Amino acid sequence: MTKRNRRTFTEEFKKQIVQLYENGKSRKEIIKEYELTSSSFDRWISQYWQSGSFKEDNRTPEQKELIQLRKESQRLNMENDILKQAALIIGRK
Repeated sequence: MTKRNRRTFTEEFKKQIVQLYENGKSRKEIIKEYELTSSSFDRWISQYWQSGSFKEDNRTPEQKELIQLRKESQRLNMENDILKQAALIIGRK
């Protein structure tokens, strides 16, 4: 198995790939013909359908807020668990 060199693709190229797929060309044919990885192809389709952009950070403000709120919720749950454990320890004394 040979290692592929990392290639970069223009936004125009990515749009053309998405358009081929939307016009009925199969995923398998596109990946084979343009020697793409399936993960790149799937990411481009997903990014384009979600936001119309191929930029790395193409999340909507709502998606960014949801991620931030999930992180905060996780932190608060951890703090709550620590306080529960502390209350149990203090209660035993």
